[in-house]
Amino acid sequence: MPTGPKGERRPRDVNSARLRLRASQWAMNPRIMARAEKTAAAVALGRKGGLKGGKARAAKMSKSSAQPLPKKAAKARWDRT
Repeated sequence: MPTGPKGERRPRDVNSARLRLRASQWAMNPRIMARAEKTAAAVALGRKGGLKGGKARAAKMSKSSAQPLPKKAAKARWDRT
């Protein structure tokens, strides 16, 4: 890896240099850091609801309405490939 006049490491290409510069700017920007904290809280809240969502939905469904769902899910998985 190339080194600068003071011996610091430098990226090999322009894109790596841009990425390093952008990362340092993001770390110093308080607006971006505040948004990251809000996102973590939203993720925690969404995960909390997501963990109990499927079980609650299954408990509410009647047997006749629940039977076609596994076939539909399997078909969707196989159609993707």
